Amino acid sequence: MTAAAREEILRRIRAAAVPPAPEPPRHYLRHAPGVPDEDRPAVLALFAERLEEYGAEVLRADRPGPAVARALAEHGARSLVVPDGLPAEWTADWDGEVRTDRPPLGKAGLDATDAVLTGCAAAVADSGTLVLDGGPAQGRRAATLLPDLHVCVVRAEQVRSALPGALARLDPARPLTFVSGPSATADIEMIRVKGVHGPRRLAVVLLD
Repeated sequence: MTAAAREEILRRIRAAAVPPAPEPPRHYLRHAPGVPDEDRPAVLALFAERLEEYGAEVLRADRPGPAVARALAEHGARSLVVPDGLPAEWTADWDGEVRTDRPPLGKAGLDATDAVLTGCAAAVADSGTLVLDGGPAQGRRAATLLPDLHVCVVRAEQVRSALPGALARLDPARPLTFVSGPSATADIEMIRVKGVHGPRRLAVVLLD
């Protein structure tokens, strides 16, 4: 191909280029119907309601330690895996075995552990969803999938009424895991089975 032919092809491509589309209107509702983010009591109440509809346990507390210990005791947990960097006060009231995921525990070690304790990056009230991104106090995705019980500490300010508000808190470059209730699935006969894709039990400690 000659230089003149190449320039002619590029000229025709530029002439045929479609101008950028205008920014689409974004007038959709950015919060759950009737529950704006500014109404914090309503947002937290909706979050707790949705979690309980999924079969998760919700413990409202002003300090994490006693509530975490209560959740673990109620479910009979004796061993716990925690991500590196988890605040020590979260497990200060519990007398069971604590295994730090450093170096990373293998699949057998995680599977043999009763529970995992994490924080989260954000939460969605309207769908009762926890979002983990592997950040501080969250750890690896594998560690949140293999133990039978997941206890998650959520601060009130992390909860947003609906998904758009939660997405604004997240870094899209991080590995995001969305958790809506305990793991469950159903076969063609609609027989519900828990624990197929993750923990069978979920307890959320909601710090007001």
